[in-house]
Amino acid sequence: MSLPQRKIIHCDCDCFYASVEMRDDPRLRGLPLAVGGQAHQRGVIATCNYEARKFGVRSAMPTAQAIKRCPDLIVLPPNMEKYRVASRSIMHIYRDYTDLVEPLSLDEAYLDVSHSPQHQGSATRIAQEIRARIAAEVGITASAGVAPNKFLAKIASDWNKPDGMYVILPHQVADFVATLAVDRLFGVGKVTATRLHALGIHTCQDLLGWSLPDLLQQFGKLGSSLYSLSRGIDQRAVEPSSERKSVSVEETYTQDLPNLAACVAELPALYAALVKQTTRTQTQDHIHKLSIKIRFRDFKQTTVECRGATLDQEKFAELIGIGYQRRQLPVRLLGIGIGIAEKPRRSQLDLFEGEETEQD
Repeated sequence: MSLPQRKIIHCDCDCFYASVEMRDDPRLRGLPLAVGGQAHQRGVIATCNYEARKFGVRSAMPTAQAIKRCPDLIVLPPNMEKYRVASRSIMHIYRDYTDLVEPLSLDEAYLDVSHSPQHQGSATRIAQEIRARIAAEVGITASAGVAPNKFLAKIASDWNKPDGMYVILPHQVADFVATLAVDRLFGVGKVTATRLHALGIHTCQDLLGWSLPDLLQQFGKLGSSLYSLSRGIDQRAVEPSSERKSVSVEETYTQDLPNLAACVAELPALYAALVKQTTRTQTQDHIHKLSIKIRFRDFKQTTVECRGATLDQEKFAELIGIGYQRRQLPVRLLGIGIGIAEKPRRSQLDLFEGEETEQD
């Protein structure tokens, strides 16, 4: 029995924070603009407009590096309350068309309009109207993708950015996916892309020659995803739940923390900030995991987690100690956080997990 055909829209506002700033100060339009931390505070770029991107500036780039690439870059500090006000207006517009809205960030969401009566059920015309309303009511531009599933809708929304839209009709799926680079598939990062390329796999068309057992043997669980996505198959439903999955706080330090003792000395301030966050979000009674994040001087990053049902400063200190021992280098960023369970859990296990990554 085949599943009913879905009509999925992925909407994403263009350089959201920067767009709100340009809306509120038109003098910034046409100038390279970024929102993020200041260079002297070792900040990073949260987002930037397209004028800045022409110079190679991008999100998550250290601000100092961004300014080297674009000496005339204007860097504004984030004004989160202003962005949240805009976000509420955007989400209200989305929900005028369907209750099946899955927010991904303040401005980005999947919408399932399969059963929407508006515009005679045309997902394309609904997406066009949503974009027009965001421009008129919020004062910024948005891009949209329309497709039979979430994977393709997400890809499509990036196709004609900024301020554009792309539609993939059901009969176009096979041809569209065939030419898609495997780098664009969910779960394919730099390491996996390199492995795929080494096997002569560059596009989804190349993947079609691989059987499911062969892909599972080569890539484990990811092989199943590669097999389905390369055929344009994605059966994930739009999940309207907006339940918070985690709460965390972190700090990038102006001067590297030289040793473990210096890291632990910063913990009380981070812990107080996390307590404040969990109280504000009313999540302190739904904790099931504690976690820490350390980014070292060489930009390699490690995380450590343990199960836990309550905030525990001593446990965070223990996790920091475990993470620090992995590299024993000066630390540029320290973060602590919690994972939130669907229901409160009372058990606590000393099961430590974590991974080490590298960020540029």
